[in-house]
Amino acid sequence: MIEFGHGTHVGLRRTRNEDTYYADAALGLFLVADGMGGHQHGEVASALARDAIVASVRKGAPLAEAVHGAAARLLEYAQRYDDALPMGTTVAAIRFSEQEYEVAWVGDSRIYQWKDGLRQISHDHSLVQRLVESGAIDETQAKRHPQRNILTQALGITALEQLHISMAKGRLEPRTSFLVCSDGLTEEVNDRAIEAIMARRDLAAQECLDHLLLAALENGGTDNITAILVRVH
Repeated sequence: MIEFGHGTHVGLRRTRNEDTYYADAALGLFLVADGMGGHQHGEVASALARDAIVASVRKGAPLAEAVHGAAARLLEYAQRYDDALPMGTTVAAIRFSEQEYEVAWVGDSRIYQWKDGLRQISHDHSLVQRLVESGAIDETQAKRHPQRNILTQALGITALEQLHISMAKGRLEPRTSFLVCSDGLTEEVNDRAIEAIMARRDLAAQECLDHLLLAALENGGTDNITAILVRVH
């Protein structure tokens, strides 16, 4: 049995919400997309990617193939309208089957797993993450780095031949929770606080999700905030 909570908030400093998400227990698909670009291109990019992934998964495509198709769709859309402004989006998605889960992501939207402790499944496709992996800076420096929002991969911006869709999979186990979120949450709420909220079994999934959104707002709400919390019972 799957229980989930979901929500999005424009934040306290933005006028538009360029995030979007999809949550469907029947399809077993949960995803968050954080759009970027001039004018309304962020909203368009994230919505196009969401719709393309959902349509592909409904037709039986594997998750990574669906994400690749969404990237192609965005690039084709941008070429058709020949706009000089960039139009891209991150995506973080998880798909459940009866016994397993698979995840796929591009960019810095994240996927966490909680079972007797919090584990980040995804790793950011960002300049700062590359610096951390090379040993140039540590995790503490990364959180304050002025270039921490510069992405190395994004749907609609990275060419298809250079696109890297990261993937992971695992076995579904009872009493496990998953969090899919945009960086508007993780920029404001650290892993320790996320873990404390996800661990609360006295609250329903939607209540835990609401606490996460509220924590991000209380800590500044500098960006759009979107999250989905999924519990496997």
